[in-house]
Amino acid sequence: MAQVDNPVPFLVFGAPRIEEPEIAEAEACLRSGWLGTGPRVAQFEQDFADWRHVLPSQVAAVNSCTAALHVSMVAAGLEPGSEVITTPLTFCATVNAILHAGLSPVLADVDPVTQNIDPDAIEAAITPRTRAILPVHFAGRPCDMGQIMAIAERHGLLVIEDCAHAIESEYRGQAVGTFGDFGCFSFYVTKNVVTGEGGMILGRDEEHVARARILALHGMSKDAWHRFGDKGYRHYQVVECGFKYNMMDLQAAIGIHQLARVEQNWERRRELWLRYDEAFAGLPIGLPAPAEADTRHGYHLYTIMVDEARCGISRDDFLEAMNAARIGTGVHYLSIPEHPYYQQRFGWQPEQWPQAMSLGRQTVSLPLSPAMTDEDARRVVEAVTAIVGGS
Repeated sequence: MAQVDNPVPFLVFGAPRIEEPEIAEAEACLRSGWLGTGPRVAQFEQDFADWRHVLPSQVAAVNSCTAALHVSMVAAGLEPGSEVITTPLTFCATVNAILHAGLSPVLADVDPVTQNIDPDAIEAAITPRTRAILPVHFAGRPCDMGQIMAIAERHGLLVIEDCAHAIESEYRGQAVGTFGDFGCFSFYVTKNVVTGEGGMILGRDEEHVARARILALHGMSKDAWHRFGDKGYRHYQVVECGFKYNMMDLQAAIGIHQLARVEQNWERRRELWLRYDEAFAGLPIGLPAPAEADTRHGYHLYTIMVDEARCGISRDDFLEAMNAARIGTGVHYLSIPEHPYYQQRFGWQPEQWPQAMSLGRQTVSLPLSPAMTDEDARRVVEAVTAIVGGS
């Protein structure tokens, strides 16, 4: 007997909104014969700098936020073994970048309401070996940069902001990523501005950014565009032992038009966020806290808390039930100490950071994308309501 296809389409978690300008630009890039780092990357950097009101020499496009974090720490010249304080409620790349830079990660627990790193926990984690703080603006909610920058100034610490979730976010009218010495952004396929894979470094010190740019392409003094452009061949010199982290024009072709619609897409995600807030208000699940006064939330992840005692279903069973309803979900995140590698290397146990542990074992991220239709949102609301019921 022939298999009958499921008539209900699967709602992919984090599917990007790709429109005709991106498609046309990518085709033009392919037809141009220039796919690597070149004029479109330069345009994307210029557009990003203009949008964030900084100089073009203060930004550098790379191939991921992980790369941005890594080369930022290397470019800053932190001595090997220095301690970098960060959150346990983050993607592994945050901690891995610290390790790849030859530094030592130190975890400080999160605030249970904001789910961002707790400034008091940062203060408590500082030792004579601490050299930097790496806050993560979780789910698009800006960290308390007032307190964090005060701590950094008091102790003479570098600040590297992980803005992977927070390209549009602001704290007291100032864009995140512009507070610290470096801000690092992601353009991964699920992010608010998409290039497929990609990242951006924004730095306060132009010399540090210039070094990061060199480190991101093998440590060479010239990139391929300048070596093989129409102004004639230019010799390069290797001035550092660098990495292969450069962004391609094919990626920037998408990003140029994604960035042009960043506010439009933010508005659509905000509409969906408010719809979820209203629909789920009476359910026995934890909802994201309202945005703090004088901040702008990036509305990147809509995370609910599924507590089995309240909901009558475990978090993992909830994930399975959503999948059975043909709706994709995410988990952001199991806390870093839940993973075997960090337990084995550092002896970390989740109970050492109880807030992050509790959140990581209950959290579920629901679909939230400007590509979603009102019908998609209705399906999500109906599925969640059917699974956990009313109070």
